[in-house]
Amino acid sequence: MLRLGWLSTGRDEAARDLLKTVREAIGRGEVKAEIAFVFSNREPGEAPDSDLLFRLVKGYKIPLLSLSSSSFGVSIPSRRLEFDKKVMGKLRRFKPDLLVLAGYMLIVGEEMCRRYPMINLHPAGPGGPKGTWQEVIWQLVRDRARASGVMMHLVTPELDEGPPLAFCTYSLRGERFDRLWKEVEKHPWEEVRARGEGLPLFREIREEGLRREFHLMVATLRALGEGAVRIEGGRVLDRQNRPIPGYDLTAEIERALAGKPG
Repeated sequence: MLRLGWLSTGRDEAARDLLKTVREAIGRGEVKAEIAFVFSNREPGEAPDSDLLFRLVKGYKIPLLSLSSSSFGVSIPSRRLEFDKKVMGKLRRFKPDLLVLAGYMLIVGEEMCRRYPMINLHPAGPGGPKGTWQEVIWQLVRDRARASGVMMHLVTPELDEGPPLAFCTYSLRGERFDRLWKEVEKHPWEEVRARGEGLPLFREIREEGLRREFHLMVATLRALGEGAVRIEGGRVLDRQNRPIPGYDLTAEIERALAGKPG
């Protein structure tokens, strides 16, 4: 059974919902894992949303660890590395097999990346745009992308550069999208961008990604727990110990969205 360490800033409702989803999947026996602890780079009383996450964690009777990155002064490079060392000191006694970054809003340093295998959710498929989910969507719109995806990737000190662990893809064409693309193509890019996140195409792409994110997290942890995919020495391996460029879970995610058994 995998011992998971869960790292989250807890800045919004999505962070809480992701923890709920995985905790419930573990409770149903779908994922062979336990959440050994939750760590946040915020402390109680620092922000209302993170306090809601802490309340949820305590309700699950999961050990809660915290250290305020803001109070620590992580904007200073030397303090940033020292912060990671303090965090590792807190995690050491729990001996996690894997750290899951679930809305953890800090870049993890090299030493911590070497110490623990870590995975992170990214709102694009392998080879897709990097950055925040907003930056990803705007690049998809600007590039007139025909498809996108969601990915769980290994964490490295370079933002969004870790190798894919598992992913799913989806089309940005068809009945739901074609009319939205036609509307966008009538206007110069500057006008399209000025519409902001209220742009119907932007909202539709975001919705398609969100529909898959929680399913992918659960499916990835299930695959790890069952040995269908493994992490070893910074590489992603299949059941036969062969290196792979990520585990394609598209068919499984689409079945889940359709309410069909796996």
